[in-house]
Amino acid sequence: MKVLVTGADGFVGRYLVRHLLASGHAVRAGARPGAAAASEWFTPAEQRAIEWVPLELLDADSVRAAVGGGLDAIVHLAAIASGAEAMRDPAAAWMVNAVGTARLAEAAGTVRDGGAADPRLLVVSSGEVYGAADRPLTESDPPRPQSPYAASKVGAEVAALEVGRRTGLGVMVARPFTHTGPGQLDVYLIPALIRRLAEARRDGLASVAVGNLSPVRDFTDVRDVVAAYLLLLERGAPGTTYNVSRGEGTALTELFARIARIVGTDAVARPDPALMRRADLPFLVGDSTGLRQATGWAPAISLDQTLQDMLDAQAH
Repeated sequence: MKVLVTGADGFVGRYLVRHLLASGHAVRAGARPGAAAASEWFTPAEQRAIEWVPLELLDADSVRAAVGGGLDAIVHLAAIASGAEAMRDPAAAWMVNAVGTARLAEAAGTVRDGGAADPRLLVVSSGEVYGAADRPLTESDPPRPQSPYAASKVGAEVAALEVGRRTGLGVMVARPFTHTGPGQLDVYLIPALIRRLAEARRDGLASVAVGNLSPVRDFTDVRDVVAAYLLLLERGAPGTTYNVSRGEGTALTELFARIARIVGTDAVARPDPALMRRADLPFLVGDSTGLRQATGWAPAISLDQTLQDMLDAQAH
């Protein structure tokens, strides 16, 4: 397949591009202008195999150029992915996540109408669209977003699926739950905890500052997540939404203890009001039965292995 990956220079995008190349697919990597120059993450051989294209989701000409040229599939990752950033400017999150997705889907639908290609479009949303719950969530549960980020992702889903119904474009939605892995920025929870606990061990500190550790989350390794995305391109059903999750809840208190054990420190958590977030969902766990039945996917990397790999990556 020839696959366009939007947001190819981001955390998940880099892993997906690498996985696609390793699986024998041709990759067109869409990124904001100038981003390709910062792609040292890829090997020289990978760089030679990647077709980098500039992509601005809010520029119609840029989007049309990116989706042209006989694509077989598109994986749409480009987004404002930080909940904190979306909270600071909800309108910007809606413009990029919802309006940008609508523009991309419309351009892909136009390509299909013109007969030049018939690409599948996988829109990557988020498990956060479901909002608060007290049990593992399935795709039949209605979205009840409780943050600007999650609301903008619901908007993206609605826009893309409408284009699919109107034009026949093969649109699927993936709702990944919390995922992490080596190379994730420490504005996110797990890499931040790993860094703080590693510093505590190095400096002999008895405690580290933390936010709210009472929530329960469903953690999956980014490498397993991108494997799911490729399987959905190959085997998923158009018009369908799929949860991408391990299906196991881990309390953040337990997560902290596991990271401390792997790092090798007895430092304890010290609540810091400055790190508390107002909109933390108390429980967010996904049921990925639909994905597993459709594709045969199952996570292959344990949480402890993910944490160890992230610690090793930070140490280098």
